[in-house]
Amino acid sequence: MELLIIVIFVVGYACIALEHPLKINKTATALLLGVLVWTILALSHTMEPKIISSELVKNLGETAEIVFFLLGAMTIVTLIEDYQGFRVITDRITTTNKKKLLWILSILTFFLSALLDNMTTAIVMVALLRKLIADRKERWLYAGMVILAANAGGAWSPIGDVTTIMLWIKGEVTTLNIIVKTLVASFVCIAIPVWIIGRTLKGDMERPQEERSSLEVPAHLRRLVLIMGVAALIFVPVFKTITHLPPYLGMLFGLGILWITTEIISRKYEKDGHKLPTAVITLEHIDIPTILFFLGILMAVSCLKVVGILGHLADGLDSAFGTGVPGFFFIDLIIGVLSSIVDNVPLVAAVQGMYDHEAVDAVFGQNHPFWEFLAYCAGTGGSLLIIGSAAGVAVMGMEKIDFIWYLKKISWLALLGYLAGAIVFIAMDITLFEAIPWLRDLALAQPLSNQALPLV
Repeated sequence: MELLIIVIFVVGYACIALEHPLKINKTATALLLGVLVWTILALSHTMEPKIISSELVKNLGETAEIVFFLLGAMTIVTLIEDYQGFRVITDRITTTNKKKLLWILSILTFFLSALLDNMTTAIVMVALLRKLIADRKERWLYAGMVILAANAGGAWSPIGDVTTIMLWIKGEVTTLNIIVKTLVASFVCIAIPVWIIGRTLKGDMERPQEERSSLEVPAHLRRLVLIMGVAALIFVPVFKTITHLPPYLGMLFGLGILWITTEIISRKYEKDGHKLPTAVITLEHIDIPTILFFLGILMAVSCLKVVGILGHLADGLDSAFGTGVPGFFFIDLIIGVLSSIVDNVPLVAAVQGMYDHEAVDAVFGQNHPFWEFLAYCAGTGGSLLIIGSAAGVAVMGMEKIDFIWYLKKISWLALLGYLAGAIVFIAMDITLFEAIPWLRDLALAQPLSNQALPLV
């Protein structure tokens, strides 16, 4: 039964990768894959029907959290775009030099992703790219760098990536520690690809013709919706820290506030029979196929977790490499590569279960390099394939980027950055932090509470 599920998963994954040659939409394949693997599990009679139903509901709930988070984030970003809010930013990016623009957008994405999360940041940056770059293929190249920068930026912040959040919330890492230990490696991870691509870029970028709507949005309303939209996105980690409720509730809360605001604005501002848009209108052109793709692929991966395939994989890595130096470094590196194929959330969850730092016989305690390197690898390894991270899937759906194109043009750059950052992390851990005691003590210092809001 396990073998059959693995075979179907691999075949389905291949069909998603070959979406364009097969001319079958990846969303349809993902939905079919998600249903098939669970159906096989149910028909195999290896688990009680009640247990399967319970696991299905549990994993559907976890998947729905991501789906509703994505839906809320996409609606907020699209509302900002409908109100021409991104003009406030694009009007200030005056350079058309390709190389300068690449560095500006990559660094902006890197730090914005640490404050928001990598998926939300990717959605925001793609909306900006559409305002700055006219040529579709050139925009794909910059979008690829956005994926790399968003994942790298999310890896060093406790609130920047789902897997880092998991490690932070459970106490494997602390706020200051994860920032000090992974920031440099994460920056190297994006700096290397950007530097390589930048050497090939020459000349100036052609900006798209600005489309003027029938109703020009006043400047003060553009700023208002932009500020409220960004504030709603930034409020998500604050909401989670204060209430300890799932992030999607904070996202939906922010959307609700912005929705009411645009309803009021739309009623009060009308010209020549045209009204400003509201969230109702925005929802009509949200990219629903991308959201359904998330649903299908995450449900398929959750089945692998329930069956125990991911757990067996973690056990195999443990047996093959051990838990000493350099064994745990190899384990993290392999998990990072695997996270580009299988969702990194269940992978990290499986590792947390194996090496619970609170266990009596814990192998890796709190703030052990294993956890910090895991945060880096699981966060940045997803960039190796476009469907290996939430940010990649979101950009793929919005820009309709071809899987094979990304594999040829971006994956090798992502691999170089991933390995370069890993080398920097290992070198710093082995030499720098041992050579400078006060820096090591700073990294291992415990804050008053692991739940304290970082970066404030």
